[in-house]
Amino acid sequence: MVLKLYGTPMSTCTSRVLTCLHEKSLDFELVPVDLFAGEQKQPPFLAKNPFGQIPALEDDDLTLFESRAITSYVAEKFKGTGYDLIRHENLKEAASVKVWTEVESHRYNPAIAPIVFQYRVAPLLGNLPDQKIIDDSVEKLGKVLDIYEAKLTSTKYLAGDFYSLADLHHLPYTYYLMKTPAASVVNERPHVKAWWEDISSRPAFKKVAEGMNFVKK
Repeated sequence: MVLKLYGTPMSTCTSRVLTCLHEKSLDFELVPVDLFAGEQKQPPFLAKNPFGQIPALEDDDLTLFESRAITSYVAEKFKGTGYDLIRHENLKEAASVKVWTEVESHRYNPAIAPIVFQYRVAPLLGNLPDQKIIDDSVEKLGKVLDIYEAKLTSTKYLAGDFYSLADLHHLPYTYYLMKTPAASVVNERPHVKAWWEDISSRPAFKKVAEGMNFVKK
């Protein structure tokens, strides 16, 4: 059975999984889910993800949701295919990957997500961006990125001198951030900026980014 991914490239969570699938050089089918029509809230999709949020992945009789769980599953199951995103042959490096994927999930994502929402999603919903939310979130993100800047002075990537899921998970939200005035929070930190330019230039993500258009059809 070919892997089936339900979602849309516009979604940060879907694009996170898409990038992983491309890094692993896997065949898969992308099944579009229309967010603006609310298809993710309808019974057919709720049977795959009861929380009504994309993406969902089907692999034979297994259905997974939550993008980071999906990327971890894909990277582990297909560890012998494509790029090694989890450093499965080196226990210490694999542990470092897990640490920094947790940092992305619990520190980076909560700070950057409100910025992207205010700049990119709120206008689609007919609302003006809330500058206070943006300013507060940029301040929080800056504190996180100060730690990243220090880390990236000693290693090329977050988990070490190798690209991994720890870096990949940052791609979607940072891609949207860099198209807003808040991009300065990355650009003013030279090691973070160099890291971003490196990971965003990978062929797998460039392929995904072509479909990351925040447009309400």
